[in-house]
Amino acid sequence: MALVTERGRIWDMSEQNRVLVLASRDAPQFAMLKELPHRVCSKVDDVCNQAAKDATVILQWSGGRELLRALWPTCVNVRWVHSMAAGVDKLLFPELVESEVPLTNGSGVFSASLGEFVVAAILYFAKDLRRMVRNQTAEVWEPFDVEEIGGKTVGILGYGDIGRAVASRVHAMGMRVLATKRHVSNLADPPVERFYKPEALREMIALCDYIVATAPLTQETRHMISGAEFEVMKPMAVVINVGRGPVVDEAALLRVLLEKRIRGAGLDVFEQEPLPAGHPFYKLENVLLSPHCADHTADWQDQAMRFFLQQYARFRNGESLENVVNKRLGY
Repeated sequence: MALVTERGRIWDMSEQNRVLVLASRDAPQFAMLKELPHRVCSKVDDVCNQAAKDATVILQWSGGRELLRALWPTCVNVRWVHSMAAGVDKLLFPELVESEVPLTNGSGVFSASLGEFVVAAILYFAKDLRRMVRNQTAEVWEPFDVEEIGGKTVGILGYGDIGRAVASRVHAMGMRVLATKRHVSNLADPPVERFYKPEALREMIALCDYIVATAPLTQETRHMISGAEFEVMKPMAVVINVGRGPVVDEAALLRVLLEKRIRGAGLDVFEQEPLPAGHPFYKLENVLLSPHCADHTADWQDQAMRFFLQQYARFRNGESLENVVNKRLGY
């Protein structure tokens, strides 16, 4: 294997790389690393400091950025950091952003189940499933009209991997799809009828029956949906958030839900997690609430580890990594 230069040092890619796994707790998926030299760390101590010195790869499995940031000055040999999660807004810190070390994430691993949750949320409101369950529990026979979703318009905010998973599923159900995208090209994307630049967001929202937030959290996307956006929504619009909680201004959302100025909201992510006891969202009839587990299939963590192992094979073979994050943009 050819020698490569990385961070001022000559590396032999045929050497075994040591993996530092940062986790807040043990996980059965760590057994999948048995063929790789690795150390699992949950706190800063002498053992983890030594592991950080030896590591060439960091797997950020669980927990916050505090542990990674504390060990970072010791990680002098690290050449790649991988985050199990797709969102990296809670992981980034200045020293990591400024470094030349590439950061990759788990984007795409969980998109299919999030796309399915969006379909479920759309059907929940269109078919008034809450009313059905309530009447069934009360043993009430009360026929009522439901809505057909074919022909309705879905607007996707942030057309990345999750957005594409949403678009393919709702388009297959006969829904019209619009989407926002930072860079709009002339290339066609069959599920999407039209792309809008972020500055035309309100123009798109005004046309939509269902508004789906799939965007990562950055300075530009924080409170992307707020008072002005709610003002232009249809009275029967539904907001669905499967991206990052702060993309939606929850205080503004709560106001329009209480005043019933929109039809409802399907939420898997929140500005504060866990959502505190007593929060109004828990009791609102026009809210479908998922405790940030819409992508927690039975094997979601196995999938995340398998993706890391695939990435590791690329890294060891000197191939290009997938899902390289632009650390300055935050996604």
